[in-house]
Amino acid sequence: MSAEQTSFSDVPTLLVKIFGKDRPGITAGLFDTLAAYSVDVVDIEQVVTRGRMVLCALVTAPPRALEGDLRATVHNWAESIKMQAEIISGLGDNRPRGLGRSLVTVLGHPLTAEATAAIAAKIAKAGGNIDRIFRLAKYPVTAVEFAVSGVETEPLRTALVTDAGKLGVDVAVVAAGLHRRAQRLVVMDVDSTLIQDEVIELFAAHAGCEDEVAEVTAAAMRGELDFEQSLHARVALLEGLDASVVDKVRSEVRLTPGARTLIRTLKRLGFQVGVVSGGFTQVTDDLQDRLGLDFAQANTLEIVDGKLTGRVTGEIVDRAGKARLLRRFAAEAGVPLSQTVAIGDGANDLDMLNAAGLGVAFNAKPVVREAAHTAVNVPFLDTVLYLLGVTREEVEAADAHEED
Repeated sequence: MSAEQTSFSDVPTLLVKIFGKDRPGITAGLFDTLAAYSVDVVDIEQVVTRGRMVLCALVTAPPRALEGDLRATVHNWAESIKMQAEIISGLGDNRPRGLGRSLVTVLGHPLTAEATAAIAAKIAKAGGNIDRIFRLAKYPVTAVEFAVSGVETEPLRTALVTDAGKLGVDVAVVAAGLHRRAQRLVVMDVDSTLIQDEVIELFAAHAGCEDEVAEVTAAAMRGELDFEQSLHARVALLEGLDASVVDKVRSEVRLTPGARTLIRTLKRLGFQVGVVSGGFTQVTDDLQDRLGLDFAQANTLEIVDGKLTGRVTGEIVDRAGKARLLRRFAAEAGVPLSQTVAIGDGANDLDMLNAAGLGVAFNAKPVVREAAHTAVNVPFLDTVLYLLGVTREEVEAADAHEED
């Protein structure tokens, strides 16, 4: 602590709080009133909720002989505009925040008072203090962010994420800091994440073996089968399909609600976005072109003489492969691995989710939810933006600006 900070801790200060119905000019009016006493501004915070304002100003106290006059003048001014005022004496600035700074994002659909109370209690029990609460979005889910100090991020995450599902909320805990809005890389799984479908099942429907393939796919995503073996077994069932089926499958692919908004907003923020898939380049290449993705990698169905051979070519994109590709994309993007976000739903995404700075299990299998940094269990992919501190208002403002 500097000498300046040490000496300031003994300086008399006043906390001036104004509250009541919000209207233009209140902030200017308060500081015009205070300016007559030549006080210095130490801190300001203002919150407006459903048309009701709370404005707090921490200022240096005037000479003792003038303090009574300042108090009377502020109260008279507040009364004249039908507001209320409270003035509290003290010394110095706010008390120092405890070590360990984290941002806790809570998503609810709806967000209940019971869940909010439980989260706040868990933060306190972990030794954390809530310094600020801010609403990020009111739809399609309610998203609020808690700034917490006094406890390190990892133990706080453990305390909050474990029972979040039982409370009917999703919780993400990340370290606070400038990196929150720094350039980042977001890498997503494709099947049942970026899109609503399992691509191999779309192909299998044209081959008449959809049920058989779906059963094997589900077991693989639960982690009950080796992914590479299950991939070869499923692809073998596609042998003999005409290559024209590729265009049909592309037309059948359904993006997950919020997928376009997520990618469009990330790109506007300067993020780079990629996909890795245990599916096929015949589909991911098309998605890359349509959505403007920076990176895309998947398996490739072998086609000979206009027919699917029932084999894949090249390096297999499996569980380990997805994590390897995340690292490769990060290196190519010039983004530290700690600044990456990975999103997926299946067991073959786990290595990638754990390697990323933030791993998000999106409507995932239980084994994935338990192992990921956080889980999102609502059907809107753009809710991931809230975990990055992006508000719904910012998304809508960016959309409106583009339309203009």
